[in-house]
Amino acid sequence: MPRVPHQIAHTHPTTRNPNRFVSIDLDAATLSIANTRTMMGNRTVVEKDTKSMAGERVLPLPSLVREALKTFRATQAVERLAAGEGYEGGGYVLVDELGGALNGRQLRTRACKIMDANGLRRVRLYDARASCLTYLANDGVPDHLLAMWAGHTNVKTTKKWYVKPDVADLLPAAEAWGGLAGGV
Repeated sequence: MPRVPHQIAHTHPTTRNPNRFVSIDLDAATLSIANTRTMMGNRTVVEKDTKSMAGERVLPLPSLVREALKTFRATQAVERLAAGEGYEGGGYVLVDELGGALNGRQLRTRACKIMDANGLRRVRLYDARASCLTYLANDGVPDHLLAMWAGHTNVKTTKKWYVKPDVADLLPAAEAWGGLAGGV
């Protein structure tokens, strides 16, 4: 079973596996998003341009992601040698052992297996996008950068649909109420 770098989860489901290693510059530590892959009718994969110009973007790769992708690329090279001529070699990042690009359904199935194997609560990959953007927002990333990261032209879209604080995120606000009583 291929290893799916969980750090890819912050991207939109349609941009999760359109990326080929040619769109990833490991030296510059960047990921270029220029197209999407959508599954139509649970059967046909359609590759097309992003929905808007804002969707076409270059994102910096966090060092953890960069290192995971380096390891992943090396693993794929070993799998390519082992498969010989049977390796598809489309250059996609998220592939099976024979180089075949994974579709959304296959990614979900594999992600659920990884969650189960690690004793994690199952979440939809799409929800991981909101979780990642909420994490960045809670960590102080400005709204305009969140929107740019998400590929949105409007900050309001990002904030309304993807930044979803939970009870734990509200703890600093609850603690601030202590100042009202003079810290008592």
